[in-house]
Parts: sequence; C-alpha cells; structure tokens
Amino acid sequence: MASLLSQRRSGIATSICCVVRDIGYYHHARFEAVAGISSSPVNVFELFKCGSVAAFNRGITGDEHYLRHTVFPSGSLGSISNPTIRNRLRRQLDVMSPGAICVSGWSDPEALAALEWCLDRRVPAILMSDSQAVDCQRGPLKESVKRRLVRLCSAALVGGTPHADYAAALGMPRSHIFLGYDVVSNYHFAQGADAALRDPGLRSRLRLPVQFFLASARFIPKKNLLRLLAAFARYRILATHPWNLILLGDGPLRAEVRSTISRLGLETAVSVPGFKQYDELPSYYGLAAAFVHASSTEQWGLVVNEAMAARLPILVSNRCGCAPDLVEEGRNGFTFDPYDTEELAHLMLQVASMPATERAAMGRASIEIISRWTPECFATNLMKAVELALATPRPKSTVVDKALLWALIHRPSAVS
Repeated sequence: MASLLSQRRSGIATSICCVVRDIGYYHHARFEAVAGISSSPVNVFELFKCGSVAAFNRGITGDEHYLRHTVFPSGSLGSISNPTIRNRLRRQLDVMSPGAICVSGWSDPEALAALEWCLDRRVPAILMSDSQAVDCQRGPLKESVKRRLVRLCSAALVGGTPHADYAAALGMPRSHIFLGYDVVSNYHFAQGADAALRDPGLRSRLRLPVQFFLASARFIPKKNLLRLLAAFARYRILATHPWNLILLGDGPLRAEVRSTISRLGLETAVSVPGFKQYDELPSYYGLAAAFVHASSTEQWGLVVNEAMAARLPILVSNRCGCAPDLVEEGRNGFTFDPYDTEELAHLMLQVASMPATERAAMGRASIEIISRWTPECFATNLMKAVELALATPRPKSTVVDKALLWALIHRPSAVS
C-alpha cells in the first residue's frame, strides 16, 4: 500500500495487515478489492482455515490476490485456548512487523491480542465494527470497558449510520469514523440473478412457484423465523391470491420451524429447501418476487445486500443495522417492527398487491442504493482509515489498559 500509506518514522515503508476470525466469501470480496487498488501486498491474518462458517466458505480456493496467513491451519473454534491464540498470533505479527493493524471488533481473542500487540509496539490499530447500540441490553460496566478499548484505536471502519453513532458514543472522534464495512460482492448476486431469469427451466428444476417471498437465515432465535411464519400465515388470510414463502437455511431451530409450519397449516405454502451454498443463492434471489428479513436483532444483515443486488423489493426489520442506510421507505422497500406480526402481514399484502411494474421500480431502486455499498467502498474507506491512523498521534495507553487486555484475553469469554 505504499502509494497510499505514509512512511514510518524510521523511514521504512509502512505495511498493514487485517486480523479476522476466518476469511469467508464476504471478507474475501472485501480484501480482493483492497488488493485491487493497492500497489503493494495486502496481508490478512485469519485465525482458522475452517472457521465457524466453513460449510458456507468451502468454495474459496486460495488463489486470492492478497496474502493470506492462517494462524492455526488445523485448528477450529473452541479447540484452542485464548492464551495460545494470543501467543501464536503475537509471534507471527512480530515476524511481519506491520505498520498498522485492522482488527475486527473488540470481543474475540484474536482482535484483543492484535490490539495488545499494537500497544506494545506503538503501532496504530484501526477498528472494524458493525456493533450498534440496540444490539442487546447495555450495562455500564461493559460499556466502560468498550470505551477504553475503542480509545486505544486510531480510526474505525464501521457498517453504517447506527454503527458510526455507537462508535462515536464509545469515544471515537466522528472525523475518524468511515462507513462501508458490511458489503458483499454485488456483482456475484446481480449476475447470478440475471442468469437465473434467462434460464427458462430453472424455476421448475428448483421447484419454485411463480410468485414467492424469499427469506434466507440461520435457524436461530434472533432470526425471528417463528414470527415471520405467523405473519405469513396472517398474510395468507388477507390475500386473495397469496404468494408462497421460500425459507432458505438451517440450524438448531429446524424442527421447531417445521412444526410451526405444520401447526399453522402452511405445508403447501412454505418450502424449506435447506442450506444453500454461495454459488446457489443468486438463483433463488433472481426468481423471487420480494425479500423479507425479520430478525429481532441484527448487527447488519448482509442477506439484505444480496437481495438488493438481485433487484428485489425488500421488507426489513427495523432492528437490523442495515435498515437506516439501505431501506428507503416506499422507494425500494419498507421497515417493520419484528415483534408486530400484523404490521408485517400487511406489508406483505401491500407488496404482493402492487403492479409488477411498481415492484420492478422498487427493484431498480434497490440496485441504485446498493451500488453505494460495494467491496470497492470497503477498500477505499479502509485505506482512508489507515492513512488517518498513521497520520494521527498514537493513543496513550496505561498499565490499566494493558492489564485489561490481558484479563479479557485470558477470560473464558470477552466483552460483546
């Protein structure tokens, strides 16, 4: 990144690296974009080769244009202690000696270890975060801990408006906060959706109805799938010619989801095709008529980016971090209270009752809005954050700060 980054005081060209839990498709697209505008190598440390989303990320082949460093090639989440993670990562960072480090969040041991290394080596840290104030109940003790951690970072790349507000509330200067952390490869979903529409037999092969709402989520409580099903059942009562619902995903609540479908009498109206790989998803987006995401809490909601890139009207819970930036009420979709099934049912009815031309206009608006949220945006703003961090005096740390980091790394679970 020599063309964009300043020199270290020693006169040696600065290098930076990013530290993440694992490199999935989302991170891959972002770091590829950084490599595309950088004149020097981009180094990315991942903790595990096969992390928590390994099944979804199995298609990444290793031919990336950034330099990928796996700290534990044969490890997995939960199999290695936090102190071991700390010590191994610190040794590898010592070998590389980067001039700046971008850390993902303030909770995971690898992020805390990288931040500790930055303090010890007087190297600037750039926070990458999509936490917002309403993600969960906030207690004064945890918030005070986070304020100390955020104060140790020189700049931040965050998801969107609510995440910038939260980072500022934790003490990051507004002028040091950049947007665009939560992006996907819009090209992948746009091209795949277009290809699906050009394939006359695909709908039949996938056993998809002519008109349907699409939802895609892990089957876990915060995705609010049981209320989504209740709202859909209510919509079916209100509608004269109701659409179907395709629910992609899998997880611990699979049996409860299926029993709810049966209890509500939705067996012929709701299809649950299961978990779909990254390359399969665009076909479902392309053949859908609208997308709905009903999470009761969600830091961002990258499936909304995917749906918008595929030209879909969207219905998005107002608890999703993406909603303020990606949903323009009435233009490309609507937001709703995830606990109000009646509201969601009526929004489903409203979208399904629109003329096809009006829904198509909403889809075009989705494309226009999401074009401002791309991997290239991530790359540009990440490098701006790094430049600013390098030009800013290093935050002063204390013995208390270092003791806090040590304690967080060595405890069973860190601050969320």
